[in-house]
Amino acid sequence: METFGIPTVPLTTPAGEVPVPQLGFGTWQSEGDEAYTSVRTALEVGYRHIDTATMYGNEDLVGRALADSGLDRSDVFVTTKLRPNDAGREDEVIEASLRNLGTDHVDLWLVHWPPDGDASPHTWERFIAAHEAGRARAIGVSNYS
Repeated sequence: METFGIPTVPLTTPAGEVPVPQLGFGTWQSEGDEAYTSVRTALEVGYRHIDTATMYGNEDLVGRALADSGLDRSDVFVTTKLRPNDAGREDEVIEASLRNLGTDHVDLWLVHWPPDGDASPHTWERFIAAHEAGRARAIGVSNYS
């Protein structure tokens, strides 16, 4: 079984893209010391996929936990997301996310929710540009009907 750092966590490869660990640690509603400590603990016990989002307000804590873990960046799969209100500011947001996470790329960047409840070609074009520039290894959407 192919894995991402942990022998018991299988990978899935959507659309032939980047292998994604099927088990990840989510950071929604995780704030302050709790966010930092929970991510550090998750990494210590073997999680290698950390899921965060701009709207969670904890990317800096996730980044610090990742840096302090001692793990090589290539051994941890990091997902973050663009909140709908940030449509039109995609380039600024990915740069801020990368700064906060302390990395030069994310493994997966998602449109968190449809901007204004609908698909946004401009947003998707900026996601493609981020992918092509190497700031996001893979791109996608979440919470779409």
